Amino acid sequence: MGNGQVVRKGAPWTVSSNVSSPTTAEYLMLPFRCGKPEWVRSSSFLAVLVVAMACTPHVATSPQAQHPESGPYDVVITGGKLVDGSGNAWFYGDVAIKGDRIARIAPRGVLDTSGARSHIDATGLVVAPGFIDIQGQSGGSFLLGDGRDVSKLTQGVTTEILGEGETPAPENDLTLAGEDLSNKKVAAVVEQMRGPHGFDAWLRAMQAHGISPNVGSFVGAGTIRQYGMGMRQGTPTSATLDSMRAAVRRAMEDGAFGMASALIYPPNNYASTDELIEEAKAMAPYGGLYITHMRSEADKYLEAIDEAMRIGREGGVPVEIYHLKAAGQRNWFKAPLAIAKIDSARAAGMDIQADMYPYTAGGTGLTACLPPWSEANGKLFDNLKDPAMRAKIKAEVEHPTSDWENLCEQATPQGVLITQLRSPEYKKFAGKRLSEIAAAQGKDWIDAAMDLILADRRRVETIYFIIDEDNLKLQLRQPWMKIGTDAGGYDPDSTTALVHPRSYGTYPRILGKYVRDEHVLSIEDAVRKMSAAVAERLSIRDRGLLREGMFADVVTFDPRTIIDRATYERPHQISTGVHDVFVNGVLVVHDGKHTGAKPGRVVRGPGWVNSAR
Repeated sequence: MGNGQVVRKGAPWTVSSNVSSPTTAEYLMLPFRCGKPEWVRSSSFLAVLVVAMACTPHVATSPQAQHPESGPYDVVITGGKLVDGSGNAWFYGDVAIKGDRIARIAPRGVLDTSGARSHIDATGLVVAPGFIDIQGQSGGSFLLGDGRDVSKLTQGVTTEILGEGETPAPENDLTLAGEDLSNKKVAAVVEQMRGPHGFDAWLRAMQAHGISPNVGSFVGAGTIRQYGMGMRQGTPTSATLDSMRAAVRRAMEDGAFGMASALIYPPNNYASTDELIEEAKAMAPYGGLYITHMRSEADKYLEAIDEAMRIGREGGVPVEIYHLKAAGQRNWFKAPLAIAKIDSARAAGMDIQADMYPYTAGGTGLTACLPPWSEANGKLFDNLKDPAMRAKIKAEVEHPTSDWENLCEQATPQGVLITQLRSPEYKKFAGKRLSEIAAAQGKDWIDAAMDLILADRRRVETIYFIIDEDNLKLQLRQPWMKIGTDAGGYDPDSTTALVHPRSYGTYPRILGKYVRDEHVLSIEDAVRKMSAAVAERLSIRDRGLLREGMFADVVTFDPRTIIDRATYERPHQISTGVHDVFVNGVLVVHDGKHTGAKPGRVVRGPGWVNSAR
C-alpha cells in the first residue's frame, strides 16, 4: 500500500507504521508475553512496578503522548484562531507541520518559524482539523475516477468514510452475478477483491489509484446479504448465515469500521432484524459499529429507531443512525419524539448516536418509489416490461400491501426532482419535477416514473423534498449529532449533470448559515461535530484534532465569508471561504483551489489485523 499509514488499535498494544514504498507494505505486530516471577507475588509495590515496567512491550506512543518536534518545519500556519476540534473555546495560536504530522502548536508569536519551507499567514482565519465525512459516496472516483474529490476537498473534507449499504468487496460469484466485467481495468480490480481478504484489497486499490483525501469504509450490509443470498428474498439457511458472518469477520479484520445497512434498498431490505443481529454479533468482538439508513424515516420512523436499537442491544454493538430525519410533512412532528427516544436510550446506557446533512431535501434513486420485491432476483427491468407485473407493481404503489417506504408518496410528485437521465427519449426531462414530466406526457406519475426507470435501465438519480427546516436546526443542536454529506465528490469542470448541492456545500453551509448567520450552534461545536466527534466514533485516534503528533489534516477558512454556493438548479459551484487544506501534511487546496495533489491514505477500524497480506 503506497505511502500507507496503518494503525492497529486496542489492548494490549498499539503499533503505528508509516510506509513509504508505493508498491509494498510490510507490517509488524508485536504482541508481548511476560511471565510474572513467583517472587513478585509477595514483593513490594515498588518491585512490582519495576517488573511491570520491564515487561511492558515496546510500542509506539500515541500521538497525544509524543514530544513536540523542533524546527525547521515544513509548514508554519501563524496568526489564526485555532478551533481544535475538541469543543474547547478557540484561541490564537500557530501550527507547525513537519512531514505528515503536526509538529508543534504554540500560542501566537511563540513558535520559531525560522527555516520553515512554507509559511501561511492565517490572520483573520480559523485553523481547524480537517473534516471527516462519515457518509461519503465517492468510492467510484477513488477506484476508477481521477481521485481528486474536488467538491469535497474545497469544503474542507480530508477523510471520507464509505460503505452505506453496499461496498465493492467482499466479492464472490453471487455478488458479481449480472455485473459487466468487459472493461479490463474493472475486471482486474474486481479479481483482487474475490479472495478471502477482498475488503483489504479494495482499500489498498483505492490508495494505489491515487486519492486526495484519506478513505475508510464500513462493510455494506447489502453486500453481505448478496454474498450469501444473491438477490433472492427469504431467510438464509444456517450454513449460508455462517458464511455471511464469516464475511463480516474478515471485513472487520481487513479494517472495516463496522457494518452499514441501507434498509430501504434491495437487497438490504430483504434482511430481517434477526439476520442483522447475527451479523452484528460477528463484528462485536472487533469493536464494530452498526450504522444504518433505517427501514423507515417516515410513517414508521419511530419503529425503525426501535429496530436499530434492538440490533445494537442484542448484537452487542453501538448504533449510529445515518442522516437522521423525519421525512414527509405528516411526519415532521416526530422529530422531537425521535430525539427524546434517543436521549432516553442513552440515559439508560445504550450507545446510540446519529449524523445528518443540512438540507431539506434528500437524494437517492427513483426506484425508491417502487416496492422492493420488484427488484428481486435482478428482475426489475423485466418486471417493468411485463404488462402483468407492471400492473402489480403499480397496484402496490397505489395501495401498499407490505412494509416499505415510498419516497414519491412522502415528497409528493411535485417534490420529486429528476436530476439525471441518459435515454434519448427522456433526457430532456432532466431537471424537471416528476409532476411536470407526467403532465407533459399525459400520464399519471407512477407510469411516468416506471417509464423513466425502464428507459434509463438504472435507478435514476432523484432529489426528494421531504425535510422541515426547523427540525434541521433542532437536530444540529444535539450533542450526539455529527455531520456527513451522503454524497459523492465531483469536479465542476468535468460534469454538468444535476446532483444534490450537498456534494459541494455541506460543511460551508453549516459554518456560514447555521453558525455565523443564524447562531444555531457555536463554531467550536460545529467543528467538533465535523471532525473529532466522527474520529472518536470510529476509533480513529490519530486524526480529527489539532494536536501535536496527530496527522496533519488541517483546514483554514474565513469565518466571515464561508458559505455554500451550490443550489438544486446549479449545483456545480465551489463553496467560498475555505483557503487551505492539508492532507497528511500535503497542501491539497490553496486559496480555494485544488492543487492536484493526491496524498490520501487508508484509515481502518479498530478490528484490523495488521498482518502481511
